[in-house]
Amino acid sequence: MSGDATILHADLDAFYASVEQRDRPELRGKPVIVGGGVVLAASYEAKAFGVHAPMGGREARQRCPQAVVVTLRFDAYLAASRAVFDVFEATSPLVEALSIDEAFLEVGGLRRLVGPPADIARRLRHDVREQVGLAITVGVARTKFLAKVASGVAKPDGLLVVEPAGELQFLHALPVERLWGVGPITAAKLHARGITTVAEVAHLPESAVVAMLGRATGHHLHALAHNRDPRPVEGRRRRRSIGAQQALGWRSRTSEEVDAALTALVDRVTRRLRAADRVGRTVTVRLRFADLSRATRSHTLPEPTRSTQEVLTAARILLSQAGPAIETGGLSLIGVTISNLDDARAVQLTLPFDRRTDPALDEAVDQVQRRFGAASLTRSVLLGNRADPGVPLLPD
Repeated sequence: MSGDATILHADLDAFYASVEQRDRPELRGKPVIVGGGVVLAASYEAKAFGVHAPMGGREARQRCPQAVVVTLRFDAYLAASRAVFDVFEATSPLVEALSIDEAFLEVGGLRRLVGPPADIARRLRHDVREQVGLAITVGVARTKFLAKVASGVAKPDGLLVVEPAGELQFLHALPVERLWGVGPITAAKLHARGITTVAEVAHLPESAVVAMLGRATGHHLHALAHNRDPRPVEGRRRRRSIGAQQALGWRSRTSEEVDAALTALVDRVTRRLRAADRVGRTVTVRLRFADLSRATRSHTLPEPTRSTQEVLTAARILLSQAGPAIETGGLSLIGVTISNLDDARAVQLTLPFDRRTDPALDEAVDQVQRRFGAASLTRSVLLGNRADPGVPLLPD
């Protein structure tokens, strides 16, 4: 990390909704909601009425009756993302993707070639709008944390450069919610003690913040309040986990429907594992209930795997552990993640050398789907169920 403001955080504005407005001119300037049963994205015009993800579709339409509700078009979002990342990579050789619609760029080494970071950020915003047709907000700062905060403050369609000499003055004036890791629960704890700004966190002894919030959170927030973030921008990092999720809406689901959703997610995740030539050991199932509360269940397998059946068996056991909570609270979202990853070629077989599952079936299914598309071959349990693929993702 240099002593200058050379890190850009570039974040597309209301990405899914903006792609819809770009592709359908009649939607421009109108409130747009992406997703039906659950809001997955909302345009800024819809957000002005209090619509936000993951709000239920019925409540969203009550708040904004004039909103246009559109269905998801994942192929369009992925194509737009790839076009934007082409601009990122043409801007800087050091790009760290955070998600399909945001990334960090390190531009400190480009000053002599193309100009100062502020000029590079302006050119980036211009190129994304001209080449992709989307608005993007950019924050520029000395640290990754502050660059992301700056882009959040500058939204929508803005540019904010935080120079080192004024970074603490800028940061300390912000509400505590701007600190990474401060959600509603942590914010409530801080507010209960009269702490509402970043400055008030910074002025406390670190020991007091730790006593208030716990060791890990206390150290983390106290460091951020002083803009201490030594992490460099890391280009082309391989994923530490591979996952997918599906919004289920707000209506009651049968156990068969939940199992079908889980099966589709496991199929998708393990297919991505094999395509990336990776294996994983830890299977995690994430659940969100109708009241928006959440639960997570994890299990680490004895050996790394990329077998669909092995992961599905583990995921079903984890889901069964949450059965009573699902029956009581309903289920609005389910996700499956595989972590503790390694390269498949780097993993040695353990004794005995007999395989627990035969990879031939997975490999045959993968070959058919690569040639004819993912919908060309599906499980019988998924027939008649609309497979919601979750969200489009960058390569693994």
